[in-house]
Amino acid sequence: MAVRGKARYTDILIRQRVISPEQLAEAEQMARQAGIKVPEALIRLGYATGEEVTRAIAEEYDMDYVTLKDVVIPPSVIELVPESVARENIILPLSEDDGQLRVVVSDPDDLETFDKLRFILNRQIEPVLAPRDAILEAINRHYGQTVGESADSMLQEFTDTAIDFTETEDETAAATSEDIDESSAPIVRLVHLLITEAIQLRASDIHIEPFEERIRVRYRIDGVLVERDSPPRRLLGAILSRIKILAKLDIAERRRPQDGRIKLTVGEKELDLRVSVIPTNHGQSVVMRILDKDSIRVGLKELGFSDRDYGRFQNLIRRPNGIILVTGPTGSGKTTSLYAALNELNTPDRKIITAEDPVEYYLPGVNQVEIRHDIGLDFARVIRAMLRQAPNIILVGEMRDLETAQMGIQASLTGHLVFSTLHTNDAPSAVTRLIDMGVPAYLVASSVIAIMAQRLVRVICRKCKEPYKPTEAALEAAGITPEVAKSATFYRGKGCPRCNRTGYHGRTALFELMLMSPKLRELTFNEAPTGEIRRVAINEGMHTLYADGIEKVLRGVTTLEEVYRVARTAA
Repeated sequence: MAVRGKARYTDILIRQRVISPEQLAEAEQMARQAGIKVPEALIRLGYATGEEVTRAIAEEYDMDYVTLKDVVIPPSVIELVPESVARENIILPLSEDDGQLRVVVSDPDDLETFDKLRFILNRQIEPVLAPRDAILEAINRHYGQTVGESADSMLQEFTDTAIDFTETEDETAAATSEDIDESSAPIVRLVHLLITEAIQLRASDIHIEPFEERIRVRYRIDGVLVERDSPPRRLLGAILSRIKILAKLDIAERRRPQDGRIKLTVGEKELDLRVSVIPTNHGQSVVMRILDKDSIRVGLKELGFSDRDYGRFQNLIRRPNGIILVTGPTGSGKTTSLYAALNELNTPDRKIITAEDPVEYYLPGVNQVEIRHDIGLDFARVIRAMLRQAPNIILVGEMRDLETAQMGIQASLTGHLVFSTLHTNDAPSAVTRLIDMGVPAYLVASSVIAIMAQRLVRVICRKCKEPYKPTEAALEAAGITPEVAKSATFYRGKGCPRCNRTGYHGRTALFELMLMSPKLRELTFNEAPTGEIRRVAINEGMHTLYADGIEKVLRGVTTLEEVYRVARTAA
């Protein structure tokens, strides 16, 4: 059993100058707010790596630390622990000696798991430590080499056999869920494995698209679509039927779009999948959006703000009234940013109500209302009812029409802080967009207190990060002077198993925060063009999305290519 040593791991990290006392205090505060442990908060904030934290914990508990990438575990040892047990508990068998099994774990205090393993495996357990990410990677590596079932092996099995899953239109219309479950057990497993694999690869959505000769399966990982092995075309009907059954959709309906939800648990995670089905000329196309509750438990500090913008945004969200708009295309992280702000403000002395279409994530302590157009419950009607509930803070999912925008503005003018989103390319054009929608310019000028545009860029993988020298042409195109380039170090990812050879792992946001100054209010009141508003905002200190991206390149967070990809047009 693990026994604490003389020094706590936090003291060890401070002594080794990995973290400072101030960084520890910030991590402890974040851990309390997000409901996570302090080691995880330190890693999320980027103050320490998983290896540094776990080594310090191992020293505190006087336990062995294992570098898993340097270890080859014999298949005979791997076979002692079933894959389901390893994945569910995030543990890995390391070696066996005289009936005692050394097991790699990430938490030395998880006594419940140790007792469970002793009972399941009927052996004495000796725990050793490694970071959680390293254990998950090793599980994928070692169990992938054993005779386990994977999506690849299932697809190969379907390709090699001549089982005919082709369905005629009449058969599909007459089919029931019982028919599909009984006749398509392999399909049930295949769909489950595709979802599980997507989650393990950190995908945000799964695309299943039919074409004339094949089915294309793609995962969106860190915002970029990656193609998987394609199932045979004859499986399309059975795969669609299985997904529709899980999402409680009508399997006989082929001509109209359908939307549904799937709830499932993978390992320790409870996940929601938002399912969208649309008819195409080669069959029905499906997109399953994976909604991970952990992704919205982030603090404002983790979003990627520069120190300057972080302080300004903190002050903004504590204003008693006004509108704060977040703009950007679909998938740019607007919802995550707004939820991070609400998490920060969600205290017992504040009442928060949201109107969303649909409610994607559930926030404890926040009153969330789902828009239902089929019964006339639209944004404007919900906002009108909200105001009678005496809230302090209101979140309007999107200002998509004049009535919604006017109701949001009225709410801000009657003493409420209002958060909302708009689909515009940058912050200054949001002002023009509201006026184009029909909102009087004087109302926009008096109610909007800030507009924040954002994009998501991929982060360079920490495991394979290496310095390199960009070409002079690339630096010149980026607007980086030779003097700045000489004092900066540029990084890129070489590609490793952790990042699936992409060189990137995870994402962070680029921000363009425009505070409404007296001069900008005057321009808004006079309905000045977007270019004029942008010029004045930059003169008053606004960092553009592109400038924020270049700053993150110079800090070694992302690459020039990534910033070009998402923010060059908004420069």
